[in-house]
Amino acid sequence: MSQSVKIEGSLLAKNTVLNFIGQVVPLFVAVITIPFIIQGLGADRFGILSLAWIIIGYFSILNLGLGRATTKFVAEALGKDEMEKIPAIVWTSLASQLFLGILGGVILIILTPILVKQILNIPIDLIKETKTTFYLLSLSIPVVICSASLRGVLEAAQRFDLVNAIKIPSSCLNFLLPLIGVFLGFRLPGIIILLLISRIGTMMAYLILCFHVYPKIRKVFLINIQFFRPLFSFGGWITICNILIPILVYLDRFFIGTVCPIAYVGYYSVCYDVLSRLGIFPGSFAMTLFPAFSTLESNKYKLKCLYVCSLKYMLLIMGPIILVLVIFAGDILHLWLGSNWASKTTLVFQILAVGIFLNALAQMPANLLDGIGRPDLRAKIFLSYVLPYVALLWFLIIKFGIIGAALAWALRACVELILFFGIVWKIMGLNRAILIENGLLRGVTVYGGIIIMASSTIAVLGKTLLVRGITTAICLILFVLITWRYILDIGDKHTLFLTVSRLGK
Repeated sequence: MSQSVKIEGSLLAKNTVLNFIGQVVPLFVAVITIPFIIQGLGADRFGILSLAWIIIGYFSILNLGLGRATTKFVAEALGKDEMEKIPAIVWTSLASQLFLGILGGVILIILTPILVKQILNIPIDLIKETKTTFYLLSLSIPVVICSASLRGVLEAAQRFDLVNAIKIPSSCLNFLLPLIGVFLGFRLPGIIILLLISRIGTMMAYLILCFHVYPKIRKVFLINIQFFRPLFSFGGWITICNILIPILVYLDRFFIGTVCPIAYVGYYSVCYDVLSRLGIFPGSFAMTLFPAFSTLESNKYKLKCLYVCSLKYMLLIMGPIILVLVIFAGDILHLWLGSNWASKTTLVFQILAVGIFLNALAQMPANLLDGIGRPDLRAKIFLSYVLPYVALLWFLIIKFGIIGAALAWALRACVELILFFGIVWKIMGLNRAILIENGLLRGVTVYGGIIIMASSTIAVLGKTLLVRGITTAICLILFVLITWRYILDIGDKHTLFLTVSRLGK
């Protein structure tokens, strides 16, 4: 790469779609293959394989946020046209990742006898096989960690086409290879060897593509200790976030199981698990935005515009979906799970849907903070409200059961959005004019008007399915027409047309 990345709306839109596809395709493959894998391996061996997948994900936290740090500093170097720094950043990060990965592998080897014999309830006849499986799995940890870092180097250059060309087949193979192993009569160690070979191939493919995109990396091998501090400082705050987020997201189910009958965990979990799938789009968008924010750090005006537009796009895409889900929550649950389930979970579903929407919006300022090198602010926000949230969650669950849990989750998402938005507003020096210029205020006003129109009409005319259906259809049509005419500017429309044409090629 001889020149810096040019951040354009059509490029970001195309990459968001590619990232979306990259998450959806493996999900479909998993849905299709897992029943056959379970049938072929049996419940016990499949349980061990599931643990192997979880362990790889858990030990990935040992990268200490260096993968995201690498993306940030490489993208920043591209934005400042400082390509000569990139080889040192990449090789310093990779050396660190390799060391941490080997350390993680050694830790797993040491822990394996304890896990298999004392902690996990492994059948006696599978203990030896499980130990061999975990020992082989330890070899995957440095490979997976280094692969994530190399993928981040490509993401920094907005080469999500190349990333997903590797990521999609690699993620699909995570499910296809166990299926192939079942048909070949392999036991778990054989399947893990297939997965290990696949992961090594994935890492090598990412490395070759990095050499292609950044030729200097191949020519200049340089480990610069001056980069250790910024990489580990940035990555350290990311690690704190990665530890806190699962606690904030999943603690509600633990509390429900403690306070309420255990069946209510299922009622709540089904609602959350279904709605959380909506996070694929904001996650795909955020994945694209983070390196873009990092690249534009030196161009404050373009950075501000991109950030405001990201909030607008998220509002315009997620808003109508959430409106439909809230209005038809009872009908969806009734058709899917029956009237008894719907009666217990409709309000929970509606509240969580609003929370998911607020959380999607909050991802935009959160990624901006990371992009401008302030992940410490994001981590400090999480730390500031984790204890009050735990107290609120416990109180509301005791008071209102699973409805209280949903309300606490949504309130947390609302507070998080306000805090993130407020901090970004201050440190970026935003003002009302830039919100108007990029159409965000108009979008918020129109969406708020549509919500008022829909809710008041249904309240007056009744909640029959026909009334709700016609009202929702009219509101959505109006929202689309007003959005096209008054909220999207010429640049937005050009980006939309260009993205469609690019994807069609």
